Amino acid sequence: MNLPFRVATLQKIDRWVGSPLAFVLTLFRKACGRSAAPGKFRNILFVKLAEQGSTVLAYPAICKALNQVGRENVYFVVFKENRFILDLMGVIPEGNVIAISTTNPVVMVADAMRAVLRTRKISMDAAIDLEFFARSSAILTYLSGAKLRVGFHAFFGESAYRGDLMTHRLLFNPHLHASQMFEVMVEALQCDPATLPTFDFKPSADQPSPVFVPQSCELEEVDRLLRTEDPRIASGRLVLLNSNASDLLPLRRWAPGNYVELAHRLLEQYSDVFVGLTGAPEEAGATARLAQEIGSDRCVSLAGKVTLRQLFVLYCRSELLVTNDSGPAHFASMTPIHVITLFGPETPALFAARTPRNTAIWAGIACSPCVSAQNNRRSPCRRNVCMERITVEEVFKEASHALDSRRRRSGSADKPAPEQQRRTIDHG
Repeated sequence: MNLPFRVATLQKIDRWVGSPLAFVLTLFRKACGRSAAPGKFRNILFVKLAEQGSTVLAYPAICKALNQVGRENVYFVVFKENRFILDLMGVIPEGNVIAISTTNPVVMVADAMRAVLRTRKISMDAAIDLEFFARSSAILTYLSGAKLRVGFHAFFGESAYRGDLMTHRLLFNPHLHASQMFEVMVEALQCDPATLPTFDFKPSADQPSPVFVPQSCELEEVDRLLRTEDPRIASGRLVLLNSNASDLLPLRRWAPGNYVELAHRLLEQYSDVFVGLTGAPEEAGATARLAQEIGSDRCVSLAGKVTLRQLFVLYCRSELLVTNDSGPAHFASMTPIHVITLFGPETPALFAARTPRNTAIWAGIACSPCVSAQNNRRSPCRRNVCMERITVEEVFKEASHALDSRRRRSGSADKPAPEQQRRTIDHG
C-alpha cells in the first residue's frame, strides 16, 4: 500500500526537519548527562514506520522479543498505512500497535505526539529503532522515554546524520541480511552499552518465517472472484505477474514489455496456465492496458479488484509470482506460492525473502546495488541497466523450473520440492 505522501516528500521532511531536531535533542541528552547501564526490561517497543516488506523480515526479531518479555509486553510504532502486515502476522496484539497517519503534515505531527505520549504513559523500558538511518524514527525512539534504546549509528559520517540518541549504538553491517540485523538489535539489549559497537554475537542462519493460513471461506470467496473474471480459471494453474506499474519505485521496475513477452511464452508453453496481473488500486488502469497488450483470453487483470487480505489468499491459490524487489515478494513468502524476485538497485544478499520457495535474479553489474541504507535509499541513476540486463529468457527458464517442479509433485503445492531451494541467480 502506497503512502499518501510521496516517498521523496517524506525523505525531505526527514532530512530538513529531522536533522536539526535530532541535533537539538542530542544536545539536550548530553546536557542531562545520563548514561544507560545493563538492566532488566519488562517491555520492548519497536519503531518501524514504513516498508511492510521489511516488517516481514523483522519477524524473527519480533519473535525473539516475544520470548524475552511476553506477547502482551511488545509494542510497535508504524505508519497507519503500513500496519496491515502486522495485523496479518498476528504476533503483536492489535492494541499494542501504535499507528501514525500520513494523511497530511498536521495529522502526522499530531499522531506522532500522541504516540509519544502513549509510550511514555506505558513507561517503556526498551525501544528498538528498526529503521536504518531515518531521523524521524530515531527521534520517536528517544522521545518514547525508554531507558534502553537500540539503533544504528554513523560513527564516522559513513551514513546519514541523525544525532546521538541511542544508548546502544550499533554499526550497520551491509554484509548481513536485514532479518539478521534486526535480530542483532534485539540481542543487543542484553549487552553493556559501553562495549558496543563491538558485539560478539553470531546471528542465526536459519530463522522462523511467518505463515499465512487462509480460512476455507476466504478461499471460496477468491475462487468466486476468479470465476467472475473467467470460469475456466478454477480448473487451471494460476501464475501472477506483479509489474509495479506505478511511479513509486521506477528504478526497480522491469520493463512492461518484458512482462508481456513473459506472459506470451508462459501461455504458449503451458496450455493449462492462466496469467493474473496484480497491482494496487492506483495501478489498475496501467495493469488493464498491460492485459490488453498481452491479448489472451487466459490473461486477466486483478489490480484493484482484491483487498490486501484477498491478495494473500490469492497467493495461496496460485503457483507462481514474478515481481520486482517490493512488498509483494515478502508478502508471498508467507504463503506456499513460489516467488521469482527481480533485483536491480538493491541486493538480494540483504533483502531477499528468506524462504526455500524464492528465486532471486540479480544481474550483479558494477554499479549495482546503488541504493542502500547509507545513501537514504536514493540513487543518482536515471536508467536502470541492472533491470534491463535481466532477460525474459532467464526469467522464463526459472518460471518453467518452478512450474515443472510443482507438476512433478502431483499438485502437492504446500511443500517445497527438495531441489527447489532459495538461490540467487547472479549472471554478472
